[in-house]
Amino acid sequence: MEHPGREHFRHFQPITTRWHDNDLYGHVNNVVYYSFFDSAVNSYLIEQGGLDIHQGEVIAFVVNSSCDYFASIAFPECIEVGLAVSKLGNSSVHYTLGIFKAGQAQACAAGRFVHVFVERASNRPVAIPEPLRAALSRLRCD
Repeated sequence: MEHPGREHFRHFQPITTRWHDNDLYGHVNNVVYYSFFDSAVNSYLIEQGGLDIHQGEVIAFVVNSSCDYFASIAFPECIEVGLAVSKLGNSSVHYTLGIFKAGQAQACAAGRFVHVFVERASNRPVAIPEPLRAALSRLRCD
């Protein structure tokens, strides 16, 4: 993936790194970036789309994710996760994400993340509910 700038994203979710995010090399461990992606996406879906992660009939499962790294981040640092939607299907959504140091123009990491929306009771794919679809549509980067 290319080294994206802020212009590639439609929403930014602030996150503060934590002490235990650092590894022995003194930077945030690569696996923690996936946690940042998951937290940013789900925060957006809860706040903007009304996703009810505790009681809702529809939930979202991650079915694919990847990340490219360009520069390290460490504790203590304020970061921003940029969100965009590259594909919005009937039951799935493809996100493009960027990890930025607060205020910086170029991403330290860039990721891709795919959610499939499922009925909680059956774990079977369902159409994305309209409030969530509307929120996701605002992130489109066509």
